[in-house]
Amino acid sequence: MKISELKAGASNVTVTAKVVQKDEPREVVTKYGKRLSVANITLEDDSGTIAMSLWGDTIGEVNQGDTIEVSNGYVSEFRGTPQLSTGKFGKIKVVEKGDGSAQSASPDEQDAPEEEDM
Repeated sequence: MKISELKAGASNVTVTAKVVQKDEPREVVTKYGKRLSVANITLEDDSGTIAMSLWGDTIGEVNQGDTIEVSNGYVSEFRGTPQLSTGKFGKIKVVEKGDGSAQSASPDEQDAPEEEDM
């Protein structure tokens, strides 16, 4: 499926898209009092973009620049905007690791010489 075809209420959705933005993780408290980490990402394919939230361990598995496949996902609406979710039964698989070029390098990496320079 293409992102442009995703509408709120759609279920059993499979989408392959690139992570073009990943926000810093933050901690939230659920209505049951449980503390969880969540990070918002933006997915993009040749038809458009859609927001998605990563929860818990998934946050560290997915990075900006990666191409991921979301299978058995569903589309909900959050603050009037469609949002892709995996819920309990959906899966996220990294199909291609990005080069990380969109992420800022740490200070140590910025000063390190390239291998060809050594």
